[in-house]
Amino acid sequence: MDTTLTPFHLTGQRILATGATSGLGHSIAMACARMGADVIGVGRDEERLARTLESLQAAAPEGKHQTLRADLTQAQDRAAVIEQIGAAPLNGVVHSAGISRLAPVRMITEQHLREVQSINVDAPMLLTQALLKRSLVAPGGSMVFIASIAAHIGVPGVAAYSGTKAALIAMVRCLAMEVVKRGIRANCLSPALVETPLLDATATLVGSMEQERGNYPLGFGKPDDVANAAVFLLSQASRWITGTTLVMDGGLTIS
Repeated sequence: MDTTLTPFHLTGQRILATGATSGLGHSIAMACARMGADVIGVGRDEERLARTLESLQAAAPEGKHQTLRADLTQAQDRAAVIEQIGAAPLNGVVHSAGISRLAPVRMITEQHLREVQSINVDAPMLLTQALLKRSLVAPGGSMVFIASIAAHIGVPGVAAYSGTKAALIAMVRCLAMEVVKRGIRANCLSPALVETPLLDATATLVGSMEQERGNYPLGFGKPDDVANAAVFLLSQASRWITGTTLVMDGGLTIS
């Protein structure tokens, strides 16, 4: 890639991507590799991690890719990730790992709240804290957090999930203020419905998604739509953007 022709490349960049074994995280990891990054993919499933590494190496064989098994809700696993990253700082971090659990407020349990909170908020923020404490995000680096359109609009049955994504957006605004003195950027992406296994699971629960599809002037998103936006926020093409959230919803919230 001729890097003199575009600021959108990630050539020579070291990028950590969580949730890299499926869905948006996998698509983002692959897009980063294709754009020249050395990708460190994090996930919980050994078999999926092995397949992810094979995919990364096939897509960008010149890259120095690796995968790490970790449950980021566990302090010892986060510490292991920090150790395995090594001394060389990261140029970018994408926090893609997350879960959605459907439950109306009247049926929410304490366990439900704790699980969604620990995975969607505690894990990415505590991993970020550990990275910053060890100065493992390079000056001029970028951190991207995957939020959700559910943080911006009311959606029945996802109150706990929506709350975690709204919390993430608010925390990232503060984080951006704290790291800006080092030239580090922090932003969120808020996608609406994207055609991933999570959408398939939702369709199984609620039935046909065709009526919902009609609310999207541009249709449902593709994983690569979100991955391309993540590449933009990681690259120097977005060097003047921090503390913001890019809503990606196919026109859902135009009116």
